[in-house]
Amino acid sequence: MVGKETHVPPGLTSIAVPTFINKTFEPGIEIPFTQAFLREFIRDRRVRVVDRGEADSILEGEIKSFYIVSVSYDQSGFVLEYQTSVVIDLTLKKRNGEVLWAERNFSEKRYYRASSNILTNEANKAAAIQETARLMAERIRNRFYYQF
Repeated sequence: MVGKETHVPPGLTSIAVPTFINKTFEPGIEIPFTQAFLREFIRDRRVRVVDRGEADSILEGEIKSFYIVSVSYDQSGFVLEYQTSVVIDLTLKKRNGEVLWAERNFSEKRYYRASSNILTNEANKAAAIQETARLMAERIRNRFYYQF
């Protein structure tokens, strides 16, 4: 079929994506990252996403760092925009523990508007985190299939 060629090793037909490890001070950041990677592989359908016990391979992720810095200000010195930066390590292993590939210090940055309303500010930050996770998952899925 057109568009379905991959460079995945023969016999690798299923994958498990356990909850990522959070090594940051941002509570719960592992959830949107794990969900984004699961969603990306489920949507693609070239390998089945299954539980760890059934999988031919396991994609493990560790969120190493998460930073927020202010990047623009208004004339009064109030923050207008923040930049988030996330760094993760990923390892794809066979069921027997053999490492198929590893991606170290994989990073992405996103920006979000600041708000004087704390709830709006937190919602904007959460949206930036989700977008970061989605983009990283998409890039890794492409590497998984085309640059193995």
